Amino acid sequence: MATLVRRPGPNGRKVWQVRIRKKGWPQRTRTFDLKSDAVAWAKQVELEIDRGTFLYRAEAEATTLAEALERYRAEVLPRKRSPAETGVLNRWLRHPLAQRPLPAVRGKDVAQFVREREAEGAGPNTIRLDLALLSHLYTVARSAWGLESLVNPVALIRGSRPRLPRGRDRRLLHGEQERLLAACRAYGRYGAYGRRVGRCCPIEGIVIFALETAMRRGEIAAMRWEHLDREARVLRVPETKTDTPRRVPLSTRAVAVLDAIPRRREGSVWGLSRTDLITESFREAVRQARSAYEAECRERGEKPDPRMLRDLRFHDLRHEATSRLFEKGLNPMQVAAITGHKTLQMLKRYTHLRAEDLVGLLG
Repeated sequence: MATLVRRPGPNGRKVWQVRIRKKGWPQRTRTFDLKSDAVAWAKQVELEIDRGTFLYRAEAEATTLAEALERYRAEVLPRKRSPAETGVLNRWLRHPLAQRPLPAVRGKDVAQFVREREAEGAGPNTIRLDLALLSHLYTVARSAWGLESLVNPVALIRGSRPRLPRGRDRRLLHGEQERLLAACRAYGRYGAYGRRVGRCCPIEGIVIFALETAMRRGEIAAMRWEHLDREARVLRVPETKTDTPRRVPLSTRAVAVLDAIPRRREGSVWGLSRTDLITESFREAVRQARSAYEAECRERGEKPDPRMLRDLRFHDLRHEATSRLFEKGLNPMQVAAITGHKTLQMLKRYTHLRAEDLVGLLG
């Protein structure tokens, strides 16, 4: 089946060309500098053909990683909700590995990429997202693009991946909620630098609503009045991070927040022009609350608690709200129905019960 021919190469050197023909199978041709490599490759292909395990690799070998990334951008990214993946894809396009054929990207190349990213100061989770996109690209190429011969190089470096940090377990300290809401109220009226901003971002109501519902930032920002069943006290969330719509029951306090908001013609509950306005407003309100707290401590001659209103992010409110649902006595299935977590393991990551709050349950 295999024919070896000695022929001139592109640089004037002699090379070995292998041609394999067998009825019912596509012809395979490849060129090697060494005869031993040519013979070894021919034996491997013939053995795979005899066993019926041969996979046609020509298309994969003719496709560069850059070409595959562009196809991924056109066919896969539009179905995803995270805009951050566009940045990850562009980062791969700028890397020298993008010019290699897909089969030529090996596990050691990906491991070297990880070391480079670590040297650049990228965090473990950022690198995880880089690897996740590359891994999914190879999975899609194998399953949907007909490139079954590919080996996913990311799967070969399990021991070389950066160790992810422990998940956040930040909960509100005693007195933080009151100080935070007061700062949110002031920020909503006067903005970061004393300018009146009106209701461009009603951050106080949004913070209260997040603590009462455990909803994600994007879900809160996308709320519309037609999703609210006021009589049943239920809010429909049609688009979620997990692509599973859910109905969130509303506490009396959550309903009171909504009742205080004037209805807008466009149907948006909060009237936000940008989702990240929530993050920006929350960050500034936390900063102002910390400044006010430090000023109070100076007046009383006390040393400020270094933890008070420090390292507090908007997403921590989802952790706080989830933990409070358990403290109210709801069981895991009830909490998951509210928060939208698909697995108990993920629900556990968002639940941080205080030991001192459990003492009373022990009797």
